Amino acid sequence: MAEVVQLTFNPFEENTYLVYDDTRQAVIIDPGCCNTLEQQQLIREIERLGLQPLRLINTHCHLDHVFGNHFVAEKYNLSLEIHSGEIPVLEFAPTAARLYGVPYPEISPAPGNLLEDGDLITFGNTQLEVLLTPGHSPASLCFFCAESNFLIAGDVLFYGSIGRTDLPGGDYDTLIESIKTRLLHLGDEVVVYPGHGQATTIGFERRHNPFLR
Repeated sequence: MAEVVQLTFNPFEENTYLVYDDTRQAVIIDPGCCNTLEQQQLIREIERLGLQPLRLINTHCHLDHVFGNHFVAEKYNLSLEIHSGEIPVLEFAPTAARLYGVPYPEISPAPGNLLEDGDLITFGNTQLEVLLTPGHSPASLCFFCAESNFLIAGDVLFYGSIGRTDLPGGDYDTLIESIKTRLLHLGDEVVVYPGHGQATTIGFERRHNPFLR
């Protein structure tokens, strides 16, 4: 069974995830660590759990989710994996940081592997299914672990809310369609780990999320 560890970084309070299983092999999803203290926190957690990071993945490439890409890629000798539709978003991230008035760490590497809808991300004894869920950004991805019944949702679905759609490449109707057609059928017991805030479940959001009624 896979385990999920959440670490919250940077001024945007973004959730970075470590996903691993009993082999101690792991993936790092959306490293948002933006300074030395946060980078050291990530290292300490990986060392505490005895993990071997094998893959570096972004759900999408808004600046708060990619601050730590360069650091993680260099530290653990990993290639970045994203959807090709997020490349313009990744390239715009330093400009976005200037517009927000926040420091931007070293520039993210270009992707070394492009993920597509339906791909399987494998490590240890674990598989994560790639789900293309645009709307918050042009090619946002979610990652579903059927065996352990959880979803890494990026900024698609939150506790009681959804991702914003007023950024370049966002579209409200597209996001709602993504959630209703790609996520809600996964099952009410599926735990949702969002890009910001607390975890939730598909069932709770189906019943209580005002955007899904």
